[in-house]
Amino acid sequence: MTTFVGTDIGGTFTDLVGFDSTTGSLVYGKQLTTTSDLVAAVMTCLDDVGIGADGVDVLKHGTTQVINTLLERRGARTALITTEGFSDVLEIGRAGRPVAFRLDYRRHPPLVPRTLRFELGERITADGAVARELTEADLESLAQRVETEGVEAVAISFLNAYRNPEHERQAVAFFKGRLSECYVTSGTELSRQWFEFERASTAVANAYVGPQTTGYIERFERELEKGQFHGRFHIMGSNGGILSPQRAREQPIALVESGPIGGGVGSAAYAQALGIERLIAFDMGGTTAKCALVEQGQFEVQSTYHVGGYDYGLPIRTAVLDIVEVGTGGGSIAYLTEDGALKVGPRSAGSYPGPVAFARGGTEPTVTDANAVLDRISDGNFLDGKLRLERDAAAAALRQRVGEPLGFSPDELDAVAAGVISLSNAQMADAIKEITIERGRDARAYTLFAFGGGGPLHAVDLARQLNIPRVVVPPEPGNFSAIGMLFASARLDESRSIRDEIDTRSVAALNAEVAGICERMTGNLRSDATISEIAFDVRVDIRFVGQRNWLKVPLSVDDADPDGLRKRYFETYRNRFGHVDETLPTEMIGFTVTATALTSQPDMRKLHRAGSMDSRAVERRDVYAVHAARRMATPVVNRFSLAVGERLEGPAVIEEFGSTTVLGPDDRLEVGELGELQISVSRG
Repeated sequence: MTTFVGTDIGGTFTDLVGFDSTTGSLVYGKQLTTTSDLVAAVMTCLDDVGIGADGVDVLKHGTTQVINTLLERRGARTALITTEGFSDVLEIGRAGRPVAFRLDYRRHPPLVPRTLRFELGERITADGAVARELTEADLESLAQRVETEGVEAVAISFLNAYRNPEHERQAVAFFKGRLSECYVTSGTELSRQWFEFERASTAVANAYVGPQTTGYIERFERELEKGQFHGRFHIMGSNGGILSPQRAREQPIALVESGPIGGGVGSAAYAQALGIERLIAFDMGGTTAKCALVEQGQFEVQSTYHVGGYDYGLPIRTAVLDIVEVGTGGGSIAYLTEDGALKVGPRSAGSYPGPVAFARGGTEPTVTDANAVLDRISDGNFLDGKLRLERDAAAAALRQRVGEPLGFSPDELDAVAAGVISLSNAQMADAIKEITIERGRDARAYTLFAFGGGGPLHAVDLARQLNIPRVVVPPEPGNFSAIGMLFASARLDESRSIRDEIDTRSVAALNAEVAGICERMTGNLRSDATISEIAFDVRVDIRFVGQRNWLKVPLSVDDADPDGLRKRYFETYRNRFGHVDETLPTEMIGFTVTATALTSQPDMRKLHRAGSMDSRAVERRDVYAVHAARRMATPVVNRFSLAVGERLEGPAVIEEFGSTTVLGPDDRLEVGELGELQISVSRG
């Protein structure tokens, strides 16, 4: 018997799913996130579902702790140590201006002020040779200065260390011994690529979140230990793989998008199981909505992540699932600007005080309140009635804060609430367009895979707006990110910068370097998790000589054919841009190795509660249909009464533990073989 548990901490709710592989029993927990103590909500969920820590064999956990620390600027007092003359690298950044026409443009300030940036007189040349040695006397002198500043974390990033990291290794070893209370990290521990600004920024961010993340993980381990936990504890990495607690402590920046990753992993698993070649994973939670593409059963991973957004944020070189995020969730607040325009988000009511309907002190109307007013969600069914919704309070807040200032009468409250829903839908549709249309994909060729507490509630209207013909809602969508974590494999990504022409010699040298990396990755994976086979994927960064940008081209293990590698680059270039000049010289400028190893996973066929082929409505109520702009008598069905193969025609509302699915008129639903809801969307 193996008991799997997945937990996901979001901005509003903390979700948990437990699965017994022998009996097939499933339990689900959902608690409002305790922002003052994130671990507490997880332990409360375990207690609520009756799972003792001593009975858990595999626990996988996703957390928003790292990204919240960065966004809220509440990390450690951090020092940056760099090569003499380069302490302003965080300020200088890159020459480009993402926002070209704003005269007041300023990036977010660095995490380390100039007074805490220190220089050392070492120097590595561009080819990796030592031009000036790093001395212990210099290190000791600097350590004394750092010590007097009350620093809690130290980031070390030297010029050209990506070619020769020896000086960084010496400095890390020295400061760990000399400043034993400090968290110490270096750029080359996290990235061996030539991007000087990004390497320094990544090292700083890793140090900045290091002490808090270490404390968070250690507290989690202590709580599990109190419960006699003897299983495997893994933390979700931003690349879609799992990390051991020790590796997470060493590289906490790899957890920057740990929270929402489970949904992407689960979406890919269901896409493969259902044979869906092109899928948009759409997750609407309490604070944000996120979307990602899954193509041929795989999600895309990007190498650079910008905390706070590309235009203003700070870059981090770490593998992150390619997600487009918008500040629109169930808790997003609807308000009027100074000039009287209606806005929704990105400010959120969060878990406390939460939407007005939660009756926890909230006074500002939210998307959830608008849905409650329109009777799209009902009191008494959400979370099996554990969280009651005060519809009248939500209606009063929406009327007073939005309706009356805009000149609507009390009888027009439906129109006000519908306006909030329509505006939030437009913002989420823009995010889907960004990840499809703006990247050359036709959204109509994809299936919208909706989860999160609010995803199924809005998905059909979004699909209709974007002409997406099909929506799929997985089992337990409100807890789906936690479910997705159960399917996460162990995964490591490592990138290196090189610069060489493509010939027999260079490709042979590349293969030799890749082989060494693969061997080290194998050892690391086997120490992190119980695994069997390991699969490696190698991508080479190739460009035409003189170009700034590059394309990633797959490299087969032991592939020593330079002509074949060039041919694959030409094919990739032609597919992307429509033409290619094969007479131009090419060069390799880097490569990425991804190692993936399957871990113990549950049987997907058992991850839904079987229905009884009885779709009798638990009630009927007048529900506002957004695209019809009116209320309609609508049957409300308990999802757990729907059996595989059963069909329904809209309008209909399907309610379950953590979410609600709304069908419009003429939409058609069929329950699929894995318990998923397959919805054919009418054009309206």
